Amino acid sequence: MKLLLASNNAKKLKELQRILDQAGLDSVELLALRDVEAYDEPIENGRTFADNAQIKARAGVTHTGIATIADDSGIAVEELNGMPGVLSARWSGAHGNDTANNELLLAQMEHVPDERRNAAFVSVCVLALPDGQEFVQEGRWEGQLLRGPKGENGFGYDPLFIPAEEIDGQGRSSAELSAEEKDALSHRGQALRGLVEKIAQVAAAS
Repeated sequence: MKLLLASNNAKKLKELQRILDQAGLDSVELLALRDVEAYDEPIENGRTFADNAQIKARAGVTHTGIATIADDSGIAVEELNGMPGVLSARWSGAHGNDTANNELLLAQMEHVPDERRNAAFVSVCVLALPDGQEFVQEGRWEGQLLRGPKGENGFGYDPLFIPAEEIDGQGRSSAELSAEEKDALSHRGQALRGLVEKIAQVAAAS
């Protein structure tokens, strides 16, 4: 069975591949957008993570005829009423500029005391099948915002986020966790694992 991840993000691709491997889904061939015939990627103009994930998953399966997984994710900061939220990737204006996004968020939160720096990573993953079926899973990873970046792993806001599991432990940011540790805890890992059973069913029937 071929499975398209509607992304060219190498780290997201590796994350999903690890989860498939852990589930023993050796029959699933994971593809990225660069592996299929190019199509115009849709505008992510949804109001929620689920909206945007559906937009991307539907575009992938429509243009390729291949079962497609798409995710939309970001960081929701309690003090900012859940923002950046769906705007996380372009919070500073330019899409995908992690450094600028991090710097802007830190500046906005500069004078907020530690007890009001609660945040959560949120991911919604959608599996869209060629027969029109769709399956949606959400993952949420609670924690707090740091006052400066820590760690070299991960991407996006990882260097600014200390998971709840680490607050009373070693105090590592999500950018200091190993890939395996992050898979076990992260919002995207939670959402993707929620789709594994359905992927297994589709693979068995194909």
